[in-house]
Amino acid sequence: MTSGLVTVKAAGLLFDMDGVLISSIGSVNRCWTRWAEHYGLPNAAAFRIEHGTRAVDLIAKLLPEPDVAAGLRLIEDMEIEDVTGLQVLPGVRALLQSLPSERWAIVTSATYRLLLGRLKAAELPVPERIISGDMVERGKPDPEPYRRGAELIESQPSECLVVEDAPSGVGAGIAAGCRVLGVLGSHSEEELRVAGACWVVRSLKDVRAQRSSDGLSITLTTV
Repeated sequence: MTSGLVTVKAAGLLFDMDGVLISSIGSVNRCWTRWAEHYGLPNAAAFRIEHGTRAVDLIAKLLPEPDVAAGLRLIEDMEIEDVTGLQVLPGVRALLQSLPSERWAIVTSATYRLLLGRLKAAELPVPERIISGDMVERGKPDPEPYRRGAELIESQPSECLVVEDAPSGVGAGIAAGCRVLGVLGSHSEEELRVAGACWVVRSLKDVRAQRSSDGLSITLTTV
């Protein structure tokens, strides 16, 4: 857990989406409140979800099994429609533009359809390599998503750098055997470090990447 200027060698970068590339917290909170009200959940006005968790996993705990697919479709529709306040986070555009397409992927708990909707609304590029929440059997904090992400960039997990803002995602990256860079925003530095983050930055403005002979050379200005 080093602070200051750090250089990391990696085969590629595996990015979470919400809270790392895009801020969608306003939409998430509004939509889940409406969703909870639709299903008559208690204290719907104050209903909040754990950041970094797949919607289908949460819904399966709240609704009878026959209603899960419809519940997932409803929240997906709501979140795709509601893009008010959605923002690209600092440093994201410059970092993504600097990366070779084969050296990065998005690994998100969002469904593929929601991922495409948010990237379109944010005017961010759709990467060639994606692992969405509906492409895996087990979502974060299970290691499956990041193991699959490493496979997409044809590398071992230990050669990849995961970029996460939520403890569940940090835990998933560590469990997969990756190194993890935590980004402040949705959680504190302490929470990210307790979850296992190797380094923490304030935003992706503090991350620079250059192509190297064996992948990427990544410079971090850590907290």
